Amino acid sequence: MLTSLYIKNYALIDELTVQFNNGLTIITGETGAGKSILLGGLSLVLGKRADLSQVKKSDEKCIIEGAFDIANYNLKDLFKSLDLDYDVHTIIRREILASGKSRAFINDTPVTLESLVALSSHLIDIHSQQQTQQLTQDDYQFKVIDALAENTLNLDEFSKKITTYKTLQKSLEALKTSKAELIKEYDYNLFLAKELNEINLETINLEALEAQYEELNNVEIIGEKLMSTKAILNAENLGTIDQLNSAKQDLSKISEFGKAYESLRERIVSVGIELDDILIELDNLEDNLSSDPQELERVSSQLQIVNNLFQKHSVSEVDDLIAIKSQLQSKINDTESLDDTIAKREQEILKIEKKLNQIALKIHKNRKTVIPVFVSKLEAILSDLGMPNAKFKIELNLLDHFTANGKDSLQFLFMANKGSSFNALKKSASGGELSRIMLAIKSILAEYIQLPSIMFDEIDTGVSGEISNKMGDIMKRMSKRMQVFTITHLPQIGAKGDSHFKVFKTDVKNVTHTQLKKLNEEERIVEIAQMLGGLSITESAMAHAKQLLN
Repeated sequence: MLTSLYIKNYALIDELTVQFNNGLTIITGETGAGKSILLGGLSLVLGKRADLSQVKKSDEKCIIEGAFDIANYNLKDLFKSLDLDYDVHTIIRREILASGKSRAFINDTPVTLESLVALSSHLIDIHSQQQTQQLTQDDYQFKVIDALAENTLNLDEFSKKITTYKTLQKSLEALKTSKAELIKEYDYNLFLAKELNEINLETINLEALEAQYEELNNVEIIGEKLMSTKAILNAENLGTIDQLNSAKQDLSKISEFGKAYESLRERIVSVGIELDDILIELDNLEDNLSSDPQELERVSSQLQIVNNLFQKHSVSEVDDLIAIKSQLQSKINDTESLDDTIAKREQEILKIEKKLNQIALKIHKNRKTVIPVFVSKLEAILSDLGMPNAKFKIELNLLDHFTANGKDSLQFLFMANKGSSFNALKKSASGGELSRIMLAIKSILAEYIQLPSIMFDEIDTGVSGEISNKMGDIMKRMSKRMQVFTITHLPQIGAKGDSHFKVFKTDVKNVTHTQLKKLNEEERIVEIAQMLGGLSITESAMAHAKQLLN
């Protein structure tokens, strides 16, 4: 409930602080006194966008602050979702700065307007002619019926499962699209993978293969050069080895004359040993050298295949080809296993669809059960409100597909007068009738769920005294379960309040100010008398006012 409201530098209000109690609060005042200003300020607390033109003194900050007792509203989860600290005594503040910018705070924590609206919608419901249009909307009609049907838990479960259901459906469509695309590529991927598999890439040493090719392709040149090298080393008298032996003998003759000569001789000996080994290696290479056209063709072919694959796949390493082969095989496997994946996903969807149908049927039955009770109560209240011939028919039909509210279509049909036919509510009810219907519905809802504080903005416009008395009775009954405010011009309603505030204007130094005052018992009598008879208060008006208040 709203416990207090503070307004500073807003419209015609310099500064105003007012405390509110539970029950039925009456707000009265002459036309133009500033009741709309009070509503405008409250609307800012509820998240309405700010306007610099609403600031009284443009060089000063405008502040509007509402304090709420939310102990009975079960809003801990909402506070958590908004990342706010929960407090049963919650304060919402709006500030409009001189620059035109506005700020919003919940318990001194800065918040966005979206967060403010998310919370405030649970705190105060301002009921006006414009708001009655909600009554003609499907979502609101479902909300009304489901409140009476106690479908909250069923709808929560349905909402979670329908989200999962839609996610799975999107996933299935993606799999089917993926399958269509993969099938187009399947044969080509299979061909590419076969090419890569045939060459057995894991066993290929490209460097060794290229060396083998060079040897087989140049066997004659290699043979000639091996023989030539051997001749240079081993030719009699002129060969390198013979000449080295001669040098060794010469150095042996002088090796005794110093360590330097002995060292040179040892080095010549070492070179000779190395040349002997080289000569043996040359013999072995020459013996093993042979021309093999078939092997040359095999190696050449293998190299050609590898180079072609390099060019086709735009790579230069065998490891890259192995990675590509793995990727291709993965795509092939995905394509071949996709039917199983799709079948499993379809089974998941069927399973959750079965559960959704069960929940939707439960929701439907609950709605069907309460509709006659709701219609009966609604028509009885409307009869008291001067609409004795008003009849309602609520059509509830099961659909063949899921919606956000289950599997139902819902339509409120209305007939205002005898002899006419049922028609959609938005086509058959006038604005005044819609206001009374909305009042009746909210009075019924108050019996079933915890409604936020409600403020009726001149809902009694154009209503006769007797009907206004019934309206007042309804608001009074509602106020036993919730906080109710009503802005009224009718004394019959004004007299039923638990507390009474008057909005009025004063002129100070040629400046008009709007003020709000809580009336005591004597002041209430005078105010009700003025509402009955105008500014000239008669004794009969005073007596009538006292009678109404009693």
